[in-house]
Amino acid sequence: MIPAAFEYRRAGSVDEAIELLGSDPDAKLLAGGHSLIPLLRLRFARPSLLVDIGRLEDLRYVRDDGDRIAIGALTRYADLATDPMLAERCAPLAEAAALVGDPQVRHRGTIGGSVAHGDPASDLPTILLALDADLVARGPDGERTIPAGEFSSGMFETALGPQDVLTEIRVPPATGTYLKFVRREQDWATVGVAATRLDGRVQVGLTSMGATPLRARGVEEALADGASAAEAAERAAEGTAPPSDVSGSAEYRAHLARVLVRRALEAL
Repeated sequence: MIPAAFEYRRAGSVDEAIELLGSDPDAKLLAGGHSLIPLLRLRFARPSLLVDIGRLEDLRYVRDDGDRIAIGALTRYADLATDPMLAERCAPLAEAAALVGDPQVRHRGTIGGSVAHGDPASDLPTILLALDADLVARGPDGERTIPAGEFSSGMFETALGPQDVLTEIRVPPATGTYLKFVRREQDWATVGVAATRLDGRVQVGLTSMGATPLRARGVEEALADGASAAEAAERAAEGTAPPSDVSGSAEYRAHLARVLVRRALEAL
């Protein structure tokens, strides 16, 4: 299908993007475009103004920020997957980025676009949740930092305001892994599992097990109490609300979560 008519403006800075977003209540940001453009073509999204920030090179970086790694919101999946610092200090994020889509998607899609889109089937929001990442947004009232655990509020809903621009993601050094099951190669995750080790504790995140990325609190509690990987994995579906759709029933997803959590914990 052909998108509905819209105006297009290319922002030369974050401040200009914020101003343009404030000029039209139906404006939307365009970064890599792999989340938004399909919605435009299907007319599920009908913005009257697109504000393109895709060429803001100052939002594309991975750098050492002391006790954290700072990642610009426009950093592409391919850059995350091949970045030597991430490979050494935060391998699970690089591993998750390498599993997104196909090479074309990874060379255009951005981490900020994925997170801001708020899709519960996306991989990177889950790994950021399991990493206790911080997300930095700038809006008309200035800059604020949002913990990953407070960022997603519902399906396709986040803590970002209508004029907010996600500018940076900050992750701690960590080890771990990201596993996902897909029906077809390069598909969205039927279920995904992020398992990370931070300061000696294990944290587990789940993809496609509810309206937002979820922490597997039951698994984490079981591990803290001395349970084995197999025993802890039996609690993977606690507190979740997996959907039933063409990719699988809720019961099937709960089973997959237990299987993948066990595999992820055994890989730590």
